Amino acid sequence: MSEVYIIQNQDKLFLGKQRTWLDGRDPAALYRSPHKDEAVNEKFEVNAKDYSQRVKLVACALNERGQPAIDPDILPPPLPKEKETQPLELDSAATPAADATPTSEAAH
Repeated sequence: MSEVYIIQNQDKLFLGKQRTWLDGRDPAALYRSPHKDEAVNEKFEVNAKDYSQRVKLVACALNERGQPAIDPDILPPPLPKEKETQPLELDSAATPAADATPTSEAAH
């Protein structure tokens, strides 16, 4: 198996194993098939789910790790990374002051 087929759309993104579109920077996450007929079937399924997609098969050689060696000329610009969630900081004005004196009940 020296060649595999991957699927690329009109935006130069590649179909991933999880059926999402990826920028191809992580070749291990890409859908790939050593058989052209299987790749054609997957291409058909992608088009059936979203007819606006214009997808094509791309034949790629394998690198030393057995992953698709994608030609850098067909790679899209990198996708933005998802923002990591930061813990919310409490506003000091919204929290009660620690040095506030407790109120005492008035004696009857």
